[in-house]
Amino acid sequence: MKMKNLFTITAISAGLAFGVTTQAKEREHEEQSINSSDVPAAVQQAAQAEAKGGTIVRWEKEGANFEAVIQKNGKEIGVEMDANGKVLSKHDEAKEHKEKGSKY
Repeated sequence: MKMKNLFTITAISAGLAFGVTTQAKEREHEEQSINSSDVPAAVQQAAQAEAKGGTIVRWEKEGANFEAVIQKNGKEIGVEMDANGKVLSKHDEAKEHKEKGSKY
């Protein structure tokens, strides 16, 4: 009987630990809106170069990376960059927020 209880407690503890770890990883990838004053100069310069006549409407931070949301020609494009200003990816913001079910 004691062995059965020990096994049950171990299984529940492992499940809870796994759930907490998963939630922590999800939060790590959540986007946070930030002010432009919190964005490194190299990232701001890279974003301005990507905007090419468009307007940076907001900044987001996801983990260690930064994202500039650029409005240009009636569209919003997200440009993800590392802390040194290297462009990692570009995507259509409307599609991203439609997938996540959020609206800006």
